[in-house]
Amino acid sequence: MVPRVWSLMRFLIKGSVAGGAVYLVYDQELLGPSEKSQAVLQKAEEVVPPAMYQFSQYVCEQTGLKMPQLPAPPKFNFHIRDTWNSGIITVMSALSVAPSKACEYSKEGWEYLKERT
Repeated sequence: MVPRVWSLMRFLIKGSVAGGAVYLVYDQELLGPSEKSQAVLQKAEEVVPPAMYQFSQYVCEQTGLKMPQLPAPPKFNFHIRDTWNSGIITVMSALSVAPSKACEYSKEGWEYLKERT
């Protein structure tokens, strides 16, 4: 009975984290215009590390555990607008050639199987 409780608890925690992430993306309008997304990411870059430090200090005080110091997060010096369009173009071109590539690969696989048998 206990393993079921733990698996249910893990499922609830994971679901809560995923739901919170989806809500945060929706609430901060990260899927909106690139200027707004860039501003939110810069704000997160300033707010998240101190919050993580405070949370780790709180956990250490409550549990008596010693947590190692996390390394500083990497700095990203690029604008989302510059890379967004190239990413979309790459994904769309991959999706557009996917049916023909799947057909080509299945023919190659069939020929390989014919040779082996």
